[in-house]
Formats: sequence, structure tokens, C-alpha cells
Amino acid sequence: MMISESVEIGGKTLTIETGHVARQANGAVTVRFGDTMVLVTAVSDKIPKENVDFFPLSVEYREKSYAAGKIPGGFIKREGRPSDKEILSARLIDRPIRPLFPDNFTCETQIIALIISMDKENDADVLAGLGASAALSISNIPFDGPIATVRVAKVDDELIINPTFQQIERSVLEFVVAGSQESIVMVEGEAKEIAEEDMIAALKFAHAEIKKLVVLQQNIIKQLSGPVSKMEVAEPDIPEKLIKETDHKVRKQIQEAIRIKEKQERRTLIETITNDTIAEMIETYPETESIIGNLIHDIEKAETRNMMLNEKIRLDGRKEEDIRPITCEVGFLPRAHGSAIFTRGQTQALGTTTLGTKLDEQMIDGLEGESYKSYMLHYNFPPFCTGEAKMIRGTSRREIGHGNLAERALKTVLPDDSQFPYTIRVVSDILESNGSSSMATVCAGSLSLMDAGVPVRSAVAGIAMGLIKEDDQIMILSDILGDEDHLGDMDFKVAGTEKGITAIQMDIKIKGISFDIMSQALTRAREGRMHILNKMNETLNKPHSDISKYAPRITRVMIPVDKIGIVIGPSGKTIKKIIEATDVKIDIDDDGQAMIASPEIEKVDEAIQMIMLLINDPKVGDHYKGEVKRITTFGAFVEIVPGKDGMIHISEVDIGHTNNITDVLKVGDMVDVIVKRVDHEGKIALSRKAFLLKNKQPENKTDKDDKLS
Repeated sequence: MMISESVEIGGKTLTIETGHVARQANGAVTVRFGDTMVLVTAVSDKIPKENVDFFPLSVEYREKSYAAGKIPGGFIKREGRPSDKEILSARLIDRPIRPLFPDNFTCETQIIALIISMDKENDADVLAGLGASAALSISNIPFDGPIATVRVAKVDDELIINPTFQQIERSVLEFVVAGSQESIVMVEGEAKEIAEEDMIAALKFAHAEIKKLVVLQQNIIKQLSGPVSKMEVAEPDIPEKLIKETDHKVRKQIQEAIRIKEKQERRTLIETITNDTIAEMIETYPETESIIGNLIHDIEKAETRNMMLNEKIRLDGRKEEDIRPITCEVGFLPRAHGSAIFTRGQTQALGTTTLGTKLDEQMIDGLEGESYKSYMLHYNFPPFCTGEAKMIRGTSRREIGHGNLAERALKTVLPDDSQFPYTIRVVSDILESNGSSSMATVCAGSLSLMDAGVPVRSAVAGIAMGLIKEDDQIMILSDILGDEDHLGDMDFKVAGTEKGITAIQMDIKIKGISFDIMSQALTRAREGRMHILNKMNETLNKPHSDISKYAPRITRVMIPVDKIGIVIGPSGKTIKKIIEATDVKIDIDDDGQAMIASPEIEKVDEAIQMIMLLINDPKVGDHYKGEVKRITTFGAFVEIVPGKDGMIHISEVDIGHTNNITDVLKVGDMVDVIVKRVDHEGKIALSRKAFLLKNKQPENKTDKDDKLS
């Protein structure tokens, strides 16, 4: 049975349809907004995976080129590995739905979102998030939904739901918000230094629209042929005796272990307790290793949360609002254009900034069209940063997500291209990690930009907030540790300047939190951010006045549009010669703006002079230094600039009489000449003699000249 339901969102019609396509999936829907359409399917195995202590959920978001009427580029004309955009969109779907599955559900589950139509106005990612909830809700897969996802922006002081790409470009904030009927469960986005109260207002506005989309899904569920029968999730059959015996053996030890402040020592002891307990009990309770391990983990979680809520003691002994000790260092790497080390407790990031030219921009070939990025931030999380040895299998989805968050946090303070015409690449290598490495990346990246001499408007700092909530008891944690994130109920990352918020990411692991708790967390985050900014400013409070001596020096030159072809030459021959001769990088826009770059300013000046000589017609009296290209009996042809020749008549080769030109010049010689005449056809007559007389430096006298003297 085909079911279709629509609702107006942001002044446009949004439609969810099911029962038409992909009917062998457990649940399948299409979501349409404008002419953008997404097909989302949800499929789950019938048999649970055994001996796994995690939920095997995978989410794929794939853009089909045909959706925008395009054929994929490259040699292989089909879609390849997912782009960063596809990976980031998959994460936006995954994060809000993952906590809404039963704890003991271990059936392999997969969400696939296919972008099958793209109108180049409306982004499909939020539609895919909505579709994932709808597909799960109408399926037999156990899911505590529905939820919905929207994007909120603010343009001309007006909040907009699901803005177009063009509206996003003019917006002062852009957040993707997921929520249920009761509360917000996920937020991610960026802003241009907005106040905390403006952010809360945007989230409340988004939540009102989310409620409409939840009702839309509920209406679809009501129209199904029968009530949705969900798969049964069997509770683990754990003997009561095993639970009590494990508790008796380890609870007191765990209570003592969680009071050890040093992470490695604490984790090592808890691991020892776990291994010893399993070894002791396994004979009595065979094949229960994972069960005993999970029981001990549950005890650790309960005791840690109890210690925090009732004793107000955190794992490392801090108070809830305390920030770990911070140290900052800039100029750590002698050859990098900018570098900084930011250390906060046991989290340490090495940030580096590299400056390039327009030729270093990254081309993005997305469904909405081709674009170029002149600023990028890459985040790396090597296994040694947590004391582990693992295979490195390329960039993970987590690394792409964390890098994107930090990239957005710093973007708003960067100078305009007209002020600073460089391609900027920031890299964060996490050297140690115990919580909030993405926010350490923001701090290290900010310092490295200033160390590189990038004229940023302000320093940017980031902090991760946590939450422990049991009924009416709450504890908001500033600058959370890794274990506090793992055992807590919220990971709330906030980055910004002294003026306001520039980026945010929030994930809720419980049913949801109130706006009041969110507001308290934002207030605490601002206090922490100010503290971190003060520490950073003690090391470097403004950008260096000049860029590194190893960075390219870029100079702009305007070339008349009708002369661009002359500078480039046939098949790029002329510009290649200039580049080879001066060892610079040159990029010319269609409007005639040329960027010339080299670490050596003298080479830039030399290239500019060659370009000026090309675009300015030679005049009588102009001086050139050119290469002898060809010699005849009556004269020598000299290339005064790439692609432009003149001739030195034999009588103008030297001050004295010249019998044979080859007595003075040979092919390949570099020779100084002065323009003697330019005829109506543009032919150029050159004189070496005039240059020699002007500079009074007779050269290469012939034998006859010697005799006369």
C-alpha cells in the first residue's frame, strides 16, 4: 500500500512517501523537498550477532550523479568512494538515531540514503536524516522514535528552516538540529560569533518545526495496514548468582580504582580487576567472559556517576567547572609556515599552518555544482595518542567529522581573499588524547594561524562540556575527560571567540535534555572558553606581522583581459617560459587578476617585469634583456620577452665595425638591447650598440677594433 503525507516546512512542501519503491527492505521511504529527493532504506538481520558488545549499525549516504544530471568525472565513469560531504552527512544521520536502539539489540542493521534527485537549491542531508527515522519507524526494527532533522539559518535577522544553499551563504548561523517530540538530541553547525541566547533561540525555533515532522511520521504509521510489530529483543539470560557474585568481588575494588586520578594507572587497574575476575570465575561460569566484562563495566559506570553526583568528585579530582592545566607553545617546527602545540591535561594537539597559492585550492565536485576551497583543516588521530598499537587504514569517519568541526570553528575569523590571497591548510596531529581532542585542535589551529602571520580577526578556543543526569540530579562538567564522555550523558562541544560562538556540536545519549540545562551548559562553556583564550593570549595574543620566510610571497598584478592570451601564449607556452625562468607560481583569473608567488620576492619582481614587458607594447628607447634565438648574415633575432622577437642588424651589434655576427654573438647568448624602431607592422628593430654606448662599456671588440685602437 502506497502512503504519502505532506507538510509545509519553511514555506515549502515536504513529502514523505512509502510503499512505492524498495519494498523488500524492512522500511523504505522517499523524502521530497522542492525537487530534491532522497530514498532511505532500513534493513536489519533477523539473527543477532553473538559475542558482540556493541550495536552493529552502519549508515551510508551516497550521492548519485544522475540526480543532478551529471556524469561522473575521471576515467571510471561511475561513483567512487564516498566524499567528505557524504561521510559528514552519514554521521549526521547516525549520531541522533544510534542511542534510540535497545541496549541488547545486536542484529546487523544498515541505513542507506541515496540522493536520487538534486535541485541544487535544497541540501539532501537533513531530508536523509528525516527519512532514516521514518524508514525505521515503519519497519519491524526496534527503534525509540520517531525523530526528525532540520537545518536552521539566520538571514537578515530572520530564522529560516531548511534554507537554500544561497541563503546559507548569507547566514550568520547554520545548525543541523535533530530532535524528538520532547527535546533536542543532536546539534551541529557554525556561526559568526553569535551570543548564547541567540543560539538557544535558533534551537527552539528548529524544535518547533521538528515537532511537525514527528507528527508527519506518526500520521504515516497510523495509515499502515496494521500496527507496526517490532522485533523482540531478548534480554540477556544472566544467572542472578553470577550478577551478585561479580558485584561482591569487584564493587569495592572499582570504587577504589575510580579514585585514581591518572588515566593510564586507573585504566590499567580496572583492566587488571576485570581480567582477574574473569579468570577466577570462568571455571564456575564457562563462556561468560563478555558477560562478566559487561557487568564490571556497568558497575564502573554506576559507581563513577554516583561519585560525581553525590560526592561532587570527578575522575581526576577536579570540581565540575574546573579546566585542566593548559600550556601553549608556538614556533615549534622550524620549517613549517606556522606551528603550535596546545596541551590541556592529557590532551595534546600539534597544529600546523601551510600557506599556498590559488593553484593549491581544492576542487569540490558536488551535486550542487563545482566549487573551490581555499581553506581546509585536516585532523589526524594516530593510535599512539591513546597508547595503543593499531593498523592505520586511511582517514576514519571520526577524523573527517572532528576535522570538519574544527575547520568551521576557525573559518569565521579568517581574512577575506582580497586581503590575504593565500590557500590555507591547517593540520592537527593529536599527540595525546584524554578528552576533547577536536577542541584542542581548534586551539592549536588558532595559534598556528597566528604564528604563520595569517591576519585572523581573533583567537578561537574550544571546550567540551559533559553531563551526568539521574532523575532530578544533574552535574554539568567543564572540559570533560575521555572516560567522562564515555560514561556520561552528553558531549557538548562549543568553540568561539571573545565575542561569541563560531561552532557547536552536541550529542545526547539519553532521551533528551531541557533547554534550561542546555542554557546552563552554554553559560559554563563561555566561562571556560574565556579562561582558555586568556591562556592562549599569554603565549601569542595577535598574529605575527609577517608570514614565514619559507612561505610564498604573493603579489597581485592586473592584466588587461585582451592581453591575457599574450601572457599565456599558444598552448601555455609563454607563461611556462616565465615560470621556468623565474621559478614562480602564476595563476591568472578570467578577469585578468594574476597571482604571482615565490618565497623569494626578487623572483616575483622578475616575473612581474617579464609580464609587464609582454603586455606593454615596446617603445623606442625601452631596454630589454633577451636571448639570441637565430643568427643570419645580416643580423641576430632576439626574444626580448617570451613570444616576442626583435632583430639586431649587423651594424647595431657592437660599437665598432662587425664583420661576422658570430664573432660577437651566438645562439643562446643573453644580450642587453634597446628598442631602436617599431614599424607599422609591429616589427621591432633592436640595438646592442645603443645599450653599450649608453652604459659606456664596450664589449667583445673585433680584431679590427683592436688594431684601430
